[in-house]
Amino acid sequence: MAWREESIVSQRLEFVTLAAAEGANIRELCRRYKISAPTGYKWIERRRAGGESALRDSSRRPRSSPERSDAATEAAVLQVRERHPAWGARKIRAVLMARGVKVPAPSTVHAILVRHGKIDPAQKTKHQAWQRFEHDRPNALWQMDFKGHVPMHRGGRCHPLTILDDHSRFSIGLWACDNERRCTVQDRLIEAFRRFGLPERVLCDNGPPWSVPHADGGKHTGLTVWLLRLGVCTVHGRPFHPQTQGKDERFHRTLKAELLSRMDLRDLGHAQETFDTWRGMYNLMRPHEALGMAVPASRYACSSRPYPERMPEVEYAPGETLRRVRPNGLIKYRGQSWSVGQAFGGELVSLRQSPLEGVMSICYGPHAVGMIELKPATHPRRRLPPLASLAPEIAGKPPANV
Repeated sequence: MAWREESIVSQRLEFVTLAAAEGANIRELCRRYKISAPTGYKWIERRRAGGESALRDSSRRPRSSPERSDAATEAAVLQVRERHPAWGARKIRAVLMARGVKVPAPSTVHAILVRHGKIDPAQKTKHQAWQRFEHDRPNALWQMDFKGHVPMHRGGRCHPLTILDDHSRFSIGLWACDNERRCTVQDRLIEAFRRFGLPERVLCDNGPPWSVPHADGGKHTGLTVWLLRLGVCTVHGRPFHPQTQGKDERFHRTLKAELLSRMDLRDLGHAQETFDTWRGMYNLMRPHEALGMAVPASRYACSSRPYPERMPEVEYAPGETLRRVRPNGLIKYRGQSWSVGQAFGGELVSLRQSPLEGVMSICYGPHAVGMIELKPATHPRRRLPPLASLAPEIAGKPPANV
């Protein structure tokens, strides 16, 4: 079996949870998790027959009895809080109810925590809650960003890279990286694509390696051009508005509160082991208030678009006006030079008539990546609309609703 020993139960649970999603392709899922089909069906059947405990190689201690006394219930509340010091009353209650423990209302659980000195009154009003826009299906949008780097005991810094599914809040990946360069991000994306398939779009901020400043508004880098070729659009949040990536920012806050502020990382290997364990807990065990106290894995399903091991060719229709982008990012059209961006150097692009009079779209396959305004301006320069590669659902909504 190809699963790593330190997180084997979490990965088994993640596998069987995704396999239970409507329309899941079990054999394809087995291939992505690098296990045989008989092994996959074995764990699915064990989960169906015996629940989560059946996924362990050794027996577990019995779950809490629903007939325990009030004192025992209080002890159970404190036990969960001791294991997860950042969890509040609603999460603790949801976890205990899932175990079959008879628990009081959230207000009573909160009172237990207060009575035992587990609640800091200053935390109550520290964070503002947002009402956020949510995509209606998994893999419609992934949010991706680096959490601020953290020091390690044996020298160097860890740069946590996070990817979160917008619909389900499922943590696609949490990696301990030693840098924030393109090759590092691309390698991790390939790992995620092979397991979970391709999303429709990825939301990033305006910094490298997924964006560069550009005089004509272009943001593409070698990484985003690679994504476009895979059929994955890249969209960017508003500059200086991190709330545009609110779900991933909230994930970072949770990661800091529940893990980074409570554990010293020795080195990258230790950091990755720690991240793997916590990610399994976050996806499969931790109730999420935005999901009605369900766990993220209950709302996630793998994408039906597999990762192609051979990079697909960019296709154009016969008779299209094509231009090869120069290494400096320019193309020639009607005797003038037009900028597409150095990230497209050496690539073929097409010129297509846009719905606006006198405006041509510069397209990379089906994706609009630039515009040419041919009509002479007899009035103050027109403000061109966003490129087609920028999603209107993102660009057109208030930052708090993304």
